[in-house]
Amino acid sequence: MTHLAQNAAGPGALDILLWVVLPYVALVLFAGGHVWRYRYDKFGWTTRSSQLHESRLLRIGSPLFHFGILVVLIGHVIGLLIPNSWTEAAGVSEHTYHVTAVVLGLIAGVSTLDGMAILIYRRRTVGPVFSATTRNDKLMYLMLAAALVLGLAATVAANVVDDGYDYRTTISPWFRSIFYLQPDPALMVGVPLLFQLHVISALALFAVWPFTRLVHMLTAPLGYLTRPYIVYRSRDTQLGSRATRRGWERVR
Repeated sequence: MTHLAQNAAGPGALDILLWVVLPYVALVLFAGGHVWRYRYDKFGWTTRSSQLHESRLLRIGSPLFHFGILVVLIGHVIGLLIPNSWTEAAGVSEHTYHVTAVVLGLIAGVSTLDGMAILIYRRRTVGPVFSATTRNDKLMYLMLAAALVLGLAATVAANVVDDGYDYRTTISPWFRSIFYLQPDPALMVGVPLLFQLHVISALALFAVWPFTRLVHMLTAPLGYLTRPYIVYRSRDTQLGSRATRRGWERVR
């Protein structure tokens, strides 16, 4: 398979740009963007829910998308952050891990894409929802769809068309080396093209993440646990099914 960058002499300038500079730019924008957004746009830190405009398609597409993307994220965390030596020490063979990851990844990826397709169809065909859609939303959907499609395409090409590709010997160590502050772009030189494109699309998505509605994924309603009850009082002069009486009434 054609590679985005393959140089027998080692990583070149393009490799340094893609696998050293770009990851740190994306990390700075991801972290700094969230801090900026929370400080200067707290009221915009929301999903801008459109459930009041339409709920039938939302009830189908939203669970498919959210549960699917949750499994996808968990799978990426395990595959990228946990070395294969750890899973083998836990009694999970490489073959078992590979088969499980491919099967669950394909199911979760297809579910996420199906859910996203339903949500995009809903957003395009329901007038009030479409009116509330911004250019920022369109860019977010495009970049998220690109990352998902490229990830599915890489998985299918490597494990269905070809004999398989063990990304935990190349992409995973490279990813961890970024957080060690010792990035090793040489690990990404021979990675298949679709995997490289998937990584680049994911980095681009994380770079714009803080400036989209995706920020709500990092929000948990912990304040509800300590927030006092809201007391509602009626302004009606008559409460209940009978008229109020004059004077004091006995309290039972």
